[in-house]
Amino acid sequence: MVTLVVGLFVVGYLAIAFEHPIQVNKAASALLTGVLTWTTYALLGEHGAQEHLAEHVGEIAQILFFLIGAMTIVELIDAHDGFQAIVDVIATRSKPRLVALMTVVTFFLSSVIDNLTTTIVMVSLLRKILGDREERMLIVGLVVVAANAGGAWSPIGDVTTTMLWIGGQITVAALVEHTFLASVVCAALPAIAVAMRLKGPIVGPEDPQQNQNYTRSALERNVVLGLGIGSLLFVPVFKTMTHLPPFMGMLCGLGVMWVVTELIHSGKDEAEKGLLSVNHALRKIDTPSMLFFLGILLAVGALESVEVLHGVAGWLDRTIGNADIVNIVIGLLSAVIDNVPLVAAAMGMYTLEQFPQDDTFWVFLAYCAGTGGSALIIGSAAGVAAMGLEHIAFGWYLKRVSGLALLGYLGGAAVFLLQRFLVGG
Repeated sequence: MVTLVVGLFVVGYLAIAFEHPIQVNKAASALLTGVLTWTTYALLGEHGAQEHLAEHVGEIAQILFFLIGAMTIVELIDAHDGFQAIVDVIATRSKPRLVALMTVVTFFLSSVIDNLTTTIVMVSLLRKILGDREERMLIVGLVVVAANAGGAWSPIGDVTTTMLWIGGQITVAALVEHTFLASVVCAALPAIAVAMRLKGPIVGPEDPQQNQNYTRSALERNVVLGLGIGSLLFVPVFKTMTHLPPFMGMLCGLGVMWVVTELIHSGKDEAEKGLLSVNHALRKIDTPSMLFFLGILLAVGALESVEVLHGVAGWLDRTIGNADIVNIVIGLLSAVIDNVPLVAAAMGMYTLEQFPQDDTFWVFLAYCAGTGGSALIIGSAAGVAAMGLEHIAFGWYLKRVSGLALLGYLGGAAVFLLQRFLVGG
């Protein structure tokens, strides 16, 4: 039975990895993998499959509700042109300055609105500023690295950090304290290398100021942007105050925004009001990605329930032995395999009895899994989004950006370990 469950998981993983050649959406493959692994366990395994499934569904639902709330808030901000303010911040004619601004803004924005959404926003803005396609793709590569680095030190910046936070492996304070400096180095080293390479003034398609297209009033735009960012930042505070799961705080913020936007647009006609409503934002969120997370987390849950992951943990301990190296390997693997199932697997392989909450193993895992995927363009959701938006070839990214991303990843890891050595933790 265990062999069959593992075999189904491997086949499902291969289908996900080769999504484009086989022309089957990875969400479909993930859902089938999740269902078939649990079906096999229920039919061929011992009693208890239903109880184990109910336990995993409860944990997975928290993550999905959290993501639904966050993605809806971001879509609502975008519908009100709230992100237009970022264009004003990054308007410049110096290439090195543009690299610095894009890196800094991406790094901090991704810690609030997640790395995938940040990448989409920043790539769209960059197209309005820089006309040279080769240079633009290079900076887009930096955006991917900076977005992943920025998401790694925030509990709401990346799905994997959210998983570890909700799962109780890390707290917000420990995550920020131990990974912020490493994440800064991870983003800064590639940015410095590119800034030294790009010289001269920017030649854009047209003046950035002429690209401004405010479709909403300044008051609406600022109210929704402020309320949206405030709602996202409120989530850790809500959890600390109430000790309720983070998704409750996210849904609270969404509810407040829903009420406020309904009141703001109460006097408008239905056609215009509809485009600015939460109902419209809910229809725009990336539902296939949500189903992908559901399927893959179910599949990993099945592996955990049949105790495969504990066996893998033992093999890693016997083969590598060093927890830090295990984390670095997991980070590099996340460039090939999606970091969500890797972190889910690690959460199943290692218990809180082995590594208590805020142990450096979990904190280092958050950094490695969040940033290691930048080494390949298919290694993160941010990279895949950039690949689609700018039509960046896998080989081009491997040649021009992967080395820089690896430099940042290993540099940040070295800083993390040095910081731990010097200050403890």
